[in-house]
Amino acid sequence: MTRIGFLGLGNMGRAMAGRLVAAGHEVVVWNRSPAAADELVGAGAELAAGPAEALAAPISFSMLANDEAAESVLTAEHLRGAPGRIHVNTASISAAAADRLQAVHRSAGVGYVAAPVLGRPAVAEAGKLNIMVAGPADLVDRVEPLLDELSVRVWRFGDVPRRANVTKAAMNFMILHALESIGEAITLVEAHDVDASDFVELMTNSLFGGVVYSGYGPMIAERRYRPAGFSMALGLKDLGLAEALAEETGISLPTAPVIRDRFERALADDELQEYDWSGVAEVTRRQVKRSR
Repeated sequence: MTRIGFLGLGNMGRAMAGRLVAAGHEVVVWNRSPAAADELVGAGAELAAGPAEALAAPISFSMLANDEAAESVLTAEHLRGAPGRIHVNTASISAAAADRLQAVHRSAGVGYVAAPVLGRPAVAEAGKLNIMVAGPADLVDRVEPLLDELSVRVWRFGDVPRRANVTKAAMNFMILHALESIGEAITLVEAHDVDASDFVELMTNSLFGGVVYSGYGPMIAERRYRPAGFSMALGLKDLGLAEALAEETGISLPTAPVIRDRFERALADDELQEYDWSGVAEVTRRQVKRSR
């Protein structure tokens, strides 16, 4: 079995690292708050004293929250050591940050692969993620067996790491639209005394049977937003990634301001800000109630 480092043990990182531990790998874990590693250590993982120890493994993974977190951990100082190692960054970060991290890794003699994922924590626990991967082909070949253990499919997007992050940002941009459209449609039918759960059953068993609609539709209909599998703040962060990509190339995203308005309103609300990002639907629901 492979010795693997894993950095970042939030909901997703903990589920993914747990999957690797369960597969029998020697996993060295690190998290800024060490208590997040307790369950994994109990299952057989080794707790690293710091980021450098986890990154010293021949292959390491990270699932850190955003650009700032990734760049504060994946530094030249922490990466210093034996050449020939590979780091796989599975987080949703900006393409610009991916470029900077690729350069830092290159200067440290560490291979860099971008591999952001699609799926919630329960999907990760089951090893059913979809993983978008980009980086030098020889590096991807070396890490793909591990990615296979975490996923139902690994999707390759070439040898430039940022392309995987571009793809992930575009996918999340589509999810954000789905959340908004589900929320608006449910608000519309509820305003005319149609049961939201009946509507969602129709939606998911006729024209909109995909995992986003079948997963988030019932959550919105039943207002099941706790515990948050993916936070409201991370939803707004992912919108920002798409907006930044559009700005790079002068592309117009006409719907982005509407979605930004919804998320900013949700994050300004003491209750909604603690919900799963699907709870953004409540912004529209509450506006209707005030107008009637």
